[in-house]
Amino acid sequence: MPASDPSPPARAVRWALLGVMLAMLLSMLDNMVVGTAMPTIVDDLGGLGHISWVVTAYTLATAASTPVWGKCGDLFGRKNVYLLSVAVFVAGSALSGAARSMAELIAFRAVQGLGAGGIGALAFALIGSLVPPRERGRYQGMTASVMAVGTIGGPLVGGFITAHAGWRWAFYVNLPLGAIALVWCWFLLRLPAARARARVDWAGITLMTAVISALVLATTWAGSTYPWTSWQVLALFAAAAAGVAVFAAVERRVAEPLLPPRIFTGHRNFPLMSVLMLVSGTTIFGCSLYLPLFQQTVQGASASDSGLLLLPMMAPVVLVSQIGGRVMSATGRYKVFPVLGTACMTAGLLLLSTMDASTSRTLTGCYMALVGVGMGFLMQMVTTIAQNSVEMRDMGAASAAITLFRTIGGSVGVAVFGSLFNRALDGRLPADGAGAAAAPGAARDAYLHSFATGTHQIFLVGAVVCAVSLVAALLVKEVPLRGKAGPPAGKPGAVASEGGAGAGRPDSGTGGPQAAPTPTA
Repeated sequence: MPASDPSPPARAVRWALLGVMLAMLLSMLDNMVVGTAMPTIVDDLGGLGHISWVVTAYTLATAASTPVWGKCGDLFGRKNVYLLSVAVFVAGSALSGAARSMAELIAFRAVQGLGAGGIGALAFALIGSLVPPRERGRYQGMTASVMAVGTIGGPLVGGFITAHAGWRWAFYVNLPLGAIALVWCWFLLRLPAARARARVDWAGITLMTAVISALVLATTWAGSTYPWTSWQVLALFAAAAAGVAVFAAVERRVAEPLLPPRIFTGHRNFPLMSVLMLVSGTTIFGCSLYLPLFQQTVQGASASDSGLLLLPMMAPVVLVSQIGGRVMSATGRYKVFPVLGTACMTAGLLLLSTMDASTSRTLTGCYMALVGVGMGFLMQMVTTIAQNSVEMRDMGAASAAITLFRTIGGSVGVAVFGSLFNRALDGRLPADGAGAAAAPGAARDAYLHSFATGTHQIFLVGAVVCAVSLVAALLVKEVPLRGKAGPPAGKPGAVASEGGAGAGRPDSGTGGPQAAPTPTA
């Protein structure tokens, strides 16, 4: 495709991205919907001792498959690989809904997780293929809205479906929506077909899967199944560290590495964005899990409205993301946004760490709004800056890496926050298990104080982490955003022409940097 070809019309891009966003929404909703349905699932299938594996199997499969899906998209065409990942997710949903035992459900959740890994990795790569970085701000509101709806709507949808249709429909609901996403993307998502003759990096895939598996298992088990200093947890962390060293050595020698080292060494912005995505993943997971708990237990909010409790935090995400994106598209400037984002998140988390039993829900909402403003400035901007730092041929691998860092950040954050929280509550739980409301006055006060102490420690640690990440934001080098897909800004290199090796195949992973793909009729 010649470099001079016009970019797709904005209306065509929005229609195409709606299908991509629908599939992305399904994968984001799934964990929260299933989490709400878990008590009913256990009542029906039993297997209470293995309940954690329903989530762990999904998370592990998602994290381990994310870089593989991203690289396959670069090599064999992002549209077809994305459609395959959605099909795998839908198939896993159908199997999970039909599960007859907890063991079957765990296995089928792993299949779901495999599909979710591809959806998460390739959704942002497709956005990067369709929309050049300079124009990306116009579409940031769409992805921010999906994230907000997924976070807020998950518990509400899960509770409604479980109460009125049964827990199996928490999975079956993905079938018609997934089918709509597949058909929508098939007809409206138009990218030039890619056929690559490349050797698959089987060694890299094996090593990366082993590293991610060890890391996710270590962070999942640490502080709950095993102590942090147990030989099991330490051995898993040691195995992950050794695997990273071997993986880095292997990736420097293969023809088509799973995670090309050039995306980390080509421009300093990419590793900086990786750090910021780790931090945002940690913060999002921590706030989404422990803020509703604090509001319900300490402030007496209704558990039936658990999704709405996050509204003061998620509404600013959508609004600020829209504003920041439009300013970025109009001016081409972006460094100020990660700086503002990390600063607001640090301040908001510090304020949340001051909460106690006397803090009002209104004041809590104000603190949450400040965190939401920070997230809005940071979340989508990080992906845009990261994609602007790599070549078009590495868009899938780069997007997958950023998604993977967010997943790992969430996994590590949940493990560390869970340990802090459990330590604060140790010995303070009401003896009869009836909960704080039914406990005697003194015991109830002690329990609520410990609960507030646990959340104080969580948000204080989160604030420290965000403060450190502010340094990474300040180190971002502002280079011009590309007006069309091609070589990363500030890097030499010509856009592929019709006669080159990659001519007519902008979505291919072979050859050099390519022109922006233009949908064809």
